Amino acid sequence: MAEIGKGVTAGKLAINVQKRLTRAQEKVLQKLGKADETRDVVFEEMVANFNKQMAEGTKLQKDLKAYLAAVKTMHDASRRLQDCLADMYEPDWFGKEEMDALAEDTDTLWLDYHQSITDKSLQNMDIYLSQFPDIKARIAKRDRKLVDFDSARHHFTSLQKGKKKDEAKIAKAEEDLGRAQKIFEELNVELQDELPALWDRRVGVYVNTFQSLAGHQEKFHKEMSKLSQNLNDIMTKLEEQRQINKNRLPRRLNSSMTMTSTKKKPKVDGITAKATPKVIVSLAGMRQRRRWVRRAGLTTQTMWLSLTPSPTGTTTVPMWNRGAGVMINTHSFTDFICKSDVNGKRLFCFLQVKAVHDYAATDGDELELKMGDVVLVLAFDNPDEQDDGWLMGLKESQWFQKKDISAKGVFPENFTQRV
Repeated sequence: MAEIGKGVTAGKLAINVQKRLTRAQEKVLQKLGKADETRDVVFEEMVANFNKQMAEGTKLQKDLKAYLAAVKTMHDASRRLQDCLADMYEPDWFGKEEMDALAEDTDTLWLDYHQSITDKSLQNMDIYLSQFPDIKARIAKRDRKLVDFDSARHHFTSLQKGKKKDEAKIAKAEEDLGRAQKIFEELNVELQDELPALWDRRVGVYVNTFQSLAGHQEKFHKEMSKLSQNLNDIMTKLEEQRQINKNRLPRRLNSSMTMTSTKKKPKVDGITAKATPKVIVSLAGMRQRRRWVRRAGLTTQTMWLSLTPSPTGTTTVPMWNRGAGVMINTHSFTDFICKSDVNGKRLFCFLQVKAVHDYAATDGDELELKMGDVVLVLAFDNPDEQDDGWLMGLKESQWFQKKDISAKGVFPENFTQRV
């Protein structure tokens, strides 16, 4: 109750108390059936719709806030997970910089998603629901004024029906009735215009809210899908790097590799073998320079040869000097592809392989391979530098173009197959 001295006079306070007593008395009489009650069924239906609309909107607002809280929780969980991965990710692993950028992009995406829902969906609901308290208060005021109107009407009627008519009291009662009726009708007309319009607007509010939410969800999940694919690609490359490093062993010379001779002494001065097209080779008087390459359990040689033309179109391999025989396990000389060097006076013989997978070089001494590349296998200058499962080679295309072996490099043997 308002206190006297703070904008409320004793007279106004008395009037308010009297109004409350009169309204309470009128409601009691109406419930007992001793006084008729003004009812508006259409308006009551409007009020029922208003209460339903307000309850639904309040629940939607509450659920949106719960959804936003869940998004924030997921954002926090995602950030902790990304931080954990970043802490474990070693600097020399593949894609360290890409991982850091990915974590930052993921965090930004969660922030944008949370802010977008707050700005476009939740704030719209807040604005929509902000009008309900005022309308609810006006409905309650309208109900009070209706009771006042009924009370004034009953009082005026009772004075008119009295045996002793006091014209002054009747005039005063009639004036009070007119004033109560005017106040009630003004509120009633306003609410009868506003409530149906508010009830119809609920559909548009729901459409805008959920369309906006759906749009933000679609954008978020689309961008998150791209980031997830990037993360999957980085993990795939990291696994490939691990497999490559796993296959690389410390450089050492296999002590079990030996050179033996199984070549029988020829009965004639020489034998004839097929020559590489357009290349004529004589092995007479050659100086051997042996470098061993381990490949699939087989041993091969790389040799410097002198270039000597032969008019017969074949390659003549003279008889080996005693004690200088060489065994090449399961390989014949036709396994080698021979190309002349830049000055044309000496000849390289290579084992030829073909790349069956792409290989991205990770060190400066490695050879970059694309599937289909033909590689000429060379010997290591220092056999101790060779790893098991790795070969030294030069791309055939580079040899044809530049005739320079400085572009040679090591490559994993299991990425190739023998031609």
